[in-house]
Amino acid sequence: MSSWFKRIKQGISTSTSEKKEAPDGLWHKCPNCKKTITVKDLREHYYVCDKCNYHNRINSAEYFEIIFDDSEYEELFPNIYPKDMLGFQDLKPYGERLKEAQKRSGLKDAMRVGAGKVLGNDLVVACMDFAFIGGSMGSVVGEKIARSIDHCIAHKMPLMIISKSGGARMMESAFSLMQMAKTSAKLTQLANARLPYISLMTDPTTGGVTASYAMLGDLNIAEPKALIGFAGPRVIKETIKKDLPEGFQSAEFLQEHGFLDFIVDRKELKQKLAMVLEMFKH
Repeated sequence: MSSWFKRIKQGISTSTSEKKEAPDGLWHKCPNCKKTITVKDLREHYYVCDKCNYHNRINSAEYFEIIFDDSEYEELFPNIYPKDMLGFQDLKPYGERLKEAQKRSGLKDAMRVGAGKVLGNDLVVACMDFAFIGGSMGSVVGEKIARSIDHCIAHKMPLMIISKSGGARMMESAFSLMQMAKTSAKLTQLANARLPYISLMTDPTTGGVTASYAMLGDLNIAEPKALIGFAGPRVIKETIKKDLPEGFQSAEFLQEHGFLDFIVDRKELKQKLAMVLEMFKH
């Protein structure tokens, strides 16, 4: 059998150590406008460049700190671990990849769930972590969403999912793809319980995540200039052999074409969420 799924090493030019989320060290250079500021100042600006408004990628720890009152929350379902159910191997066994990702990121998988208050309003937030294998959606992500929905129904709480993902985790094959149907079905239960679901799409939201729970919100919102789509722009262009419209698959493009309800700046996220949650109450 030919190993068609194997990666070609020379095609990966960026080392893992360079693919950082929230910046380390004392100084940070904006990837967009190249302005250099201290990491302390960047953190105070919600990891948004104060010159060009570029939204740096952040993970669940930073989002929970920004969203929840006094940065206080209860982490739900913290002890769910991924398994290599297929004994999958490409350049290295999937089991090894999991251990390396857990050691490097300090996370168990690509999603964490927190329950707390947003300006006094109850909210459960399931947030994806791009630092863990590109935020890929595997069985753990699907299970945490399912359990989050059960928790919301039991406690009459609204749900928000923050998506940041390269799509389905193909090392889990059909187990990963099944999460699209699983999460969509569970969201139907949430809707039947008449509880709100807010989907926040951040950069990037692609693949099977976009094709399932990311686009199923009662409100679909996004951060500025977030890349949102199924296949990437390069793949689409190579397939249709045509140039794509300017800004194709950006949050602004999607809002203009009716796929998003609104775009929210990270600095205003907490206030907007509180306003929306109050509206849903009434």
